[in-house]
Amino acid sequence: MAKVFKTLLFLGVFGAICAAAITYGIYYNVKDRIPTVEELKDIELRIPLRIYTADNQLIGEFGEQRRTPISYSEIPDNLEHAILAAEDTNFYHHPGVDILGLGRAVLQLVTTGQKQGGGSTITMQVARNYFLSFEQTFTRKFTEIFIALKMERELTKHEILELYVNKIYLGKRAYGFEAAAQVYYGKSLNELNLAQIAMIAGLPKAPSRFNPIVNPSRALIRRNWILQRMLSLGMIDKNSYQIAVESPITAKNHGVTPDIEAGYIAEMVRSELYGSFGDELYNNGLTVYTTIDSGRQKAANEAVFNGVINYDMRHGYRGSIETRIDLIDAPLEEQQAALEEVSRFKDWQAALVISTEEKSADVRLVNGERATLEWPAVQWAKPYIDENSQGPAPEIMADVLVPGDVIRLRPDETHGWLLAQKPDVQSALISLNSKDGAIQALVGGFNFYENKFNRITQSKRQPGSNFKPFIYTSALAHGYTAASTINDAPVVFNDANLATAWRPTNDGGKFYGPTRLRQALYRSQNIVSVRLLDELGIRPTLTFLKRFGFDPAELPHNLSLSLGSANLSPLQIATGYAVFSNGGYQVQPYLIDRVVDRDNQVLFQASPVTVCETCTLLEKSSDDEAQMGLFNSPDGIKSLPVAPQVIDSEINYIIYDMMRDVIKYGTGRRALVLKRDDIAGKTGTTNEGRDAWFSGFNGDIVTSVWSGFDNSTPLGRYDGGRSEWGGSVSLPAWIEYMRYALQDTPPSYVAKPSSLVTVRIDPKTGERALPGQKDAIFEIFRKEHVPPKRDTNLPVLENGINNEVQEEKQENNALDNLF
Repeated sequence: MAKVFKTLLFLGVFGAICAAAITYGIYYNVKDRIPTVEELKDIELRIPLRIYTADNQLIGEFGEQRRTPISYSEIPDNLEHAILAAEDTNFYHHPGVDILGLGRAVLQLVTTGQKQGGGSTITMQVARNYFLSFEQTFTRKFTEIFIALKMERELTKHEILELYVNKIYLGKRAYGFEAAAQVYYGKSLNELNLAQIAMIAGLPKAPSRFNPIVNPSRALIRRNWILQRMLSLGMIDKNSYQIAVESPITAKNHGVTPDIEAGYIAEMVRSELYGSFGDELYNNGLTVYTTIDSGRQKAANEAVFNGVINYDMRHGYRGSIETRIDLIDAPLEEQQAALEEVSRFKDWQAALVISTEEKSADVRLVNGERATLEWPAVQWAKPYIDENSQGPAPEIMADVLVPGDVIRLRPDETHGWLLAQKPDVQSALISLNSKDGAIQALVGGFNFYENKFNRITQSKRQPGSNFKPFIYTSALAHGYTAASTINDAPVVFNDANLATAWRPTNDGGKFYGPTRLRQALYRSQNIVSVRLLDELGIRPTLTFLKRFGFDPAELPHNLSLSLGSANLSPLQIATGYAVFSNGGYQVQPYLIDRVVDRDNQVLFQASPVTVCETCTLLEKSSDDEAQMGLFNSPDGIKSLPVAPQVIDSEINYIIYDMMRDVIKYGTGRRALVLKRDDIAGKTGTTNEGRDAWFSGFNGDIVTSVWSGFDNSTPLGRYDGGRSEWGGSVSLPAWIEYMRYALQDTPPSYVAKPSSLVTVRIDPKTGERALPGQKDAIFEIFRKEHVPPKRDTNLPVLENGINNEVQEEKQENNALDNLF
């Protein structure tokens, strides 16, 4: 017995020494893979880039891993209990390793060479997820153990559980339980019920096999098993268990759901920041706050959408997507499968026409429901022939739809559903705060998810008459007045920069004779603009246009410039109009207000040049500040760089007043529906109606809308020959947007300099009105450009007219004394 005992003792000691030696050997082999204490305590999660509006509404998210980190205190109790019940009941009592479970796992590795189950505590899972690969090898398992033991020494249990809750992969690109709650239920963790929490708590074991979307039956079994475990461990009561276990599966793939539809804006931000951060942009947890106003962005989306749909409906119905008679009597599943193949857009639905009556149609929706289309839902659908012509209005449902037609429907509050079709035409809107250039709303096209081409920044189109105010401003700066007359008569130009002789015409072919500049602008008379540029000279005008931010190299060096033949983006046009809006100052458009890191430290803060008419430049305390143009505000607080004044305030006010008449009397009269006296603007339509514009503003905000086809197809005609133009296509969208943007705001006029004077003039000649002239009108002038007084011997008038003449003489004498 003594010999046996000695032998056993020897073998035991020898085995222990061998085990220690093997353990040390393994440790020595993997020690370089074990993180340091600093690495354990400085773990950085891969967090996607998130982009928000100025008022904290989510615009977009970029990153392969969807993750929203939370602290331990934010973990719901039910979630912690569900995780422990499913993954590691003894979590708060073991040192990081479950000896029994680990023994089973080691035995499986030794005997089979593969891990077949069990053994991993929550701490070990954290170690594997943060520091190791997922290869199933003996060496990796031991490394995992060593890291887990070290983590238990250096971190608290709550810190380890927090790392687990934020890191673990839960399927559908969701990393962490908060992200999973958003992906599967479209809610935050604290909004989930017990059944939903148990469902996502079952995902770590096998995110695909127990996925409630992909494998709902297996997921239900796994969920109910966890609920049973929670009940048996005393984590929930019997009533809570019964309610949860009887709950149906409610998980859906919610994806990333922005608060605001602004795909073009999100992509602009991503593209701009990628140049600085590269691929790390998508992992470093950056948060970007833009200048976008969420309310105005929603209004812009609706305005562009409605403008495009209304244009498209005016030009007729192009027919069904396809006709599938074979689907009429097909099983429901087959009908739905066919409708699912139709590309989706917004909340529109694909539908199959089952049958038609004289004034109604029975349809099957893609969701399987049946619906009835009443006559008002389709009566707009004149047959489309081409962009210039439509067929007769339909009289019965069969004129529009036949059984088997696969169609699109869009929801309508009045009729339930309206017949719809995907438009080919495009439109874009840009709105700026004119005081500092902050972009407050931007829509780059009808549907970002179908066409990501941003027509605000990437598209260069001819602005047509939308460009004329810039030419007229140049004229005012070179001595012309709003009362100066130009002869609107046929003319031929032999411009060396043009290939052939040019005979410009007005829209409609009418000529007006001598015309004041104010009239010519609100009537949008082409010949006046061409003659005016001819008198001003191309080169001086190109130099002047630099004040609005235009590059002369991008502008045509011939007289067609006067009619807006330059290829410019809507952003460039809006930036130029901002000068009119803010009193003559040049600002630069910007979109990113600030960028903060995962610790909420500001990495970038915009410092836009800003209009400040009463500010004074800082004393030159440093060369850098002087070069930046920094200024002191009236309250003495050092503020932002000052915007340079590029247009004299008197000239700027006169062109603003002339553009107000575009809305009062001219091509922008539709905007009178806003009942605002402070708004001004200009339409624009290019040859054959290929581009339609409206740009307008008040003293605070400038908005520009462009509409057209990407391939420059003419916008065409409707209602038997009415031409589409800026006032019919783009102005309605501008009105709808500005109705929201200006609601509940007081009038904001461009400031009128006190040095300007108002004089009565002859409306036909633009000269000083004669005393008592009945058709005289008022016009605004700079002091040095007031028309001279006209001397004449007036007859003595009766019926009290003498008093009016005397008053007019007194007014003229007062002006003479002034000068």
